[in-house]
Amino acid sequence: MNDPFNLTRRYFLQGGGAGLGSLALGSLLGSEQGLHSSVVSKPKAKRIIYLFQSGGPSQLDLYDHKPELKKRFGEEVPSSVYPNERKTKMSAGQSSFATAPSIFNFSRHGESGAWMSEILPYTAKMADELCIMRSLHTEAINHDPAITFLQTGSQLAGRPSMGAWMHYGLGSDNSDLPAFVAMSSRGNAKTGQPLYDRLWGAGFLPAKYQGIKFRNQGDPVLDIYDPPGVSREMRRRMLDSLKKLNHDRLDHTQDPEIAARISQYELAYRMQTSVPGLLDFANEPKGTFDLYGEDAKKTGTYAYNCLMARRLAERGVRYIQLFHQGWDQHNNLPGQMRSQARDTDQATAGLLMDLKQRGMLDDTLVIWGGEFGRTVYSQGKLTEKNYGRDHHPGCFTMWMAGGGAKPGITYGQTDDYSTSVVKDPVHVNNLHATILKLMGIDHKRLTHFHQGREFRLTDVGGNPISDLMA
Repeated sequence: MNDPFNLTRRYFLQGGGAGLGSLALGSLLGSEQGLHSSVVSKPKAKRIIYLFQSGGPSQLDLYDHKPELKKRFGEEVPSSVYPNERKTKMSAGQSSFATAPSIFNFSRHGESGAWMSEILPYTAKMADELCIMRSLHTEAINHDPAITFLQTGSQLAGRPSMGAWMHYGLGSDNSDLPAFVAMSSRGNAKTGQPLYDRLWGAGFLPAKYQGIKFRNQGDPVLDIYDPPGVSREMRRRMLDSLKKLNHDRLDHTQDPEIAARISQYELAYRMQTSVPGLLDFANEPKGTFDLYGEDAKKTGTYAYNCLMARRLAERGVRYIQLFHQGWDQHNNLPGQMRSQARDTDQATAGLLMDLKQRGMLDDTLVIWGGEFGRTVYSQGKLTEKNYGRDHHPGCFTMWMAGGGAKPGITYGQTDDYSTSVVKDPVHVNNLHATILKLMGIDHKRLTHFHQGREFRLTDVGGNPISDLMA
């Protein structure tokens, strides 16, 4: 006997008539048409590649040029600019909060004249493709809630990731590969903060919508080949028998998680044919590795993952999430950031150029950024050659490229110390609403009923920022 308070999608389909619930259930059971036209409009982007720089890259040392700070080297940052309540426990007890201007030289690039650090020479060549946002801000001051906020729209664990929302709303363009793939890499500078599966998880959405992680050690996808003695025909018969048992259980319980299980078994079977070709770089010309760098030949590196992202994108994967760890420079920032830039700069620019050459950048939205910024004062001892920076949520820099993002602009402005936004603020909710808009989704209509109310990626805030869209 069905419990009328068990608010599954099947319940809404049977008891609540047509609508988003019926369409989403159809997606669970094999259709991938996505949501209703009232939610989805004509998109500017068909897919997303999100290059997440985990740890909090220093805006002061990459994109937010503050030349006047060199005159204030070693001076105490005024408490009116940076009050004690905004500091973390890692540095709040210091006796000195000395101003630490960036050790790196900055220069303008492209017709847009975008300011960029000397440690980003490759990205600088793509300046006119970038929509640089210097006025991001967030509430979270520690890594886990901050990265969770950027990925799910909430500081609390348990919400669906943005990739899961995209799959839920738009379906898939390739039935033989996941709609949402996550990959990670570690910087040479340091190990970095831990990453959790929930960052690419489905949260309270059906499990079908979670990201599929490609591993960074060994085979990216496990068990992609049938074991010895098992033919494809035998595997098919096994899955057919299992599917019949699962369908019997689904008919009895109307549990959408069983439908998700059926679809995932079928996807895994199809991936055994599609993934080997995806992982084979043998046919990539030498020019590809000239773009991305020789590290693109090494499984699990950032460069390899960037190249894999392009290969996934051209095969119709909707949402591709890269996490690169190590951007957490509490000390020895100059040396560590140079290392991080060597890991990422060429491959990032190579991905943009590769997409552009293939005519894919126009409908591929590439996003770059971390979970927050860094302090203007030095954490630990300041010298002319060395300093560190603590966490800073008040302002940080991200950029978008392609996919309808306005190219060749620098949006937003921070104060003289790069501690607060003084013009055109971009909250995380606004960023998410803008990304959804570029993908053709009304962020207020993409919802899921859970625990008595409708939830959405932007929760109760956020609006798209038209000035960031072409």
